[in-house]
Amino acid sequence: MTDVQRIEIETTEDAPGASARVEIEYCTQCRWLPRAAWLAQELLTTFEAELTELSLKPGTGGVFTVRVGDEVVWDRREQGFPEPTAVKKAVRDRVAPEKSLGHSER
Repeated sequence: MTDVQRIEIETTEDAPGASARVEIEYCTQCRWLPRAAWLAQELLTTFEAELTELSLKPGTGGVFTVRVGDEVVWDRREQGFPEPTAVKKAVRDRVAPEKSLGHSER
């Protein structure tokens, strides 16, 4: 194991709340990659210390779903397209409940 790998593993195990994986599945047929990438950027900026991974997963059939681990926190089919603030709150509630979202919560 290299030093870089060892540091990454220690950070994942030692940092509270730093084991969260977020996945954004988006429809390629609908060309929703830019929307998914923008939301990914918002989440990575807000939760830079709390997330260990954020992935964009191509899908079809009008899908736009945000998951934290295995839990769906936003589904376009049920809730419509998300505002970034709503998704940030849903992610925050699962990965860092004590974290303030600043002006986004006002």
